[in-house]
Amino acid sequence: MKDMADSVLPPQPRDYAGVNWTGFFTLYLKEVRRFWKVGTQTVMAPVITALLYMMVFVVAVKGARPPVGTIPFAQFVGPGLIMMQILNNAFANSSSSLLQAKMMGLTPDFMTPPLSAEEQVTAFMLGAATRGILVGFVTFVAVAVLAAIAHTPMTFAHPWAIFYFSIGASFCLGLLGVFAGLWSEKFDHLAAMTNFIIMPMTFLSGTFYRVDNLPEPFRSASHYNPFFYLIDGFRYGFIGHAESNVTVGVIVTAVLTLGLLAATWGLFKTGYRLKT
Repeated sequence: MKDMADSVLPPQPRDYAGVNWTGFFTLYLKEVRRFWKVGTQTVMAPVITALLYMMVFVVAVKGARPPVGTIPFAQFVGPGLIMMQILNNAFANSSSSLLQAKMMGLTPDFMTPPLSAEEQVTAFMLGAATRGILVGFVTFVAVAVLAAIAHTPMTFAHPWAIFYFSIGASFCLGLLGVFAGLWSEKFDHLAAMTNFIIMPMTFLSGTFYRVDNLPEPFRSASHYNPFFYLIDGFRYGFIGHAESNVTVGVIVTAVLTLGLLAATWGLFKTGYRLKT
């Protein structure tokens, strides 16, 4: 009888390397389809915002001395705008998804299936990273076209840095969004974290200017802002100039990603503000 029962049981979900691949990809695709359904809002709107910033700042500084050597301002500010969209959209995707799930009582959808904490965190992180990278790529295309029209085409000095820091930034902010979504109990909490932490750290990290031009103590304080290393390393990939040690930026990005990954894994493991 035992053999007969075993023969009709469905296959175990963790049949390869101990990972529930079906559940993991289902949760990941759910996160991707969630923002893709409203692509005009989640993808195109940030691109329009970036182009407006680009036009305003480039026109405002037209004729001014270039911030770095002979590099035009459009080439300097373009990577900062692209990275800003990657950071903001990766954070927004995971944070709003988790908060919405909690407020609508949908957390059992991903807590009940046989998904480990590692699989849940990774799926949310990759979903957020997908949105961040997609918006960043579309923003890059739009900014590159605008820069070419202004006769200041975008350059690629170190492609590896563009790849590394864009992926690292999307992972970091996706994980930070997971933390924010778990911590927040209403959208006011999430808006407060966005307006008072994420946006100031993004704008004060050298997106539109050289940090070296700041007076003390703001110049030194900026080097303690992790977003500074993400933007500086990403810009280094385009123009070949960095205000900090690129090796330090690589290490900071890796440590920040691993630290946030461990922290969010711990929250999912304990069911922090997920289990009622």
